[in-house]
Amino acid sequence: MIAHIQGRLVEKSPTDVVIDCNGVGYHLHISLHTFSLIPNSENIKLFTHLQIKEDAHTLFGFVEKSEREIFKLLLSVSGIGASIARTMLSSMEPKQILHAIATGDVVSIQSIKGIGAKTAQRVILDLKEKVLKVYDLDEVSMSSNNTNKDEALSALEVLGFNKKLAEKAVEKIVRESPDATIESIIKQALKNL
Repeated sequence: MIAHIQGRLVEKSPTDVVIDCNGVGYHLHISLHTFSLIPNSENIKLFTHLQIKEDAHTLFGFVEKSEREIFKLLLSVSGIGASIARTMLSSMEPKQILHAIATGDVVSIQSIKGIGAKTAQRVILDLKEKVLKVYDLDEVSMSSNNTNKDEALSALEVLGFNKKLAEKAVEKIVRESPDATIESIIKQALKNL
């Protein structure tokens, strides 16, 4: 119903903001991730999600559209309400949540306050296929952001190696020695390819 709100930032706290939009102050609940991205300028725009319940109409705000989409995905899971979804987005970066879901990392999701083992498993079970399909992710390439790994992979691709095979080889090397240099990753991968 309300896709975004653009206006003057009146109040800002780690959990909510008030945006004055032509004389009307809209109260939006936000995650810590969004709080950290809100610019210090007076004029801001937040993408929104309106949740309507019997006793309240609650507006949630997001700097990034992608965070709003992840929020909606989380709400689709039985047992995850708006407050838990917001806590998840406050505890982990949206990319980390996608990564945890894509790789089936129950421990990371369970580490979030308010989420037990069953709920963490349900999140992964319900969302893994959607996350892999919608965000066009591949489980192998969804490892932690390691620039050495990424640069080694692109070098191997330039050398003409199959992307999937190179990813598997590099993934194995990085798992065994996470601090490996680009050169050592490439050398070891060349031995295995």
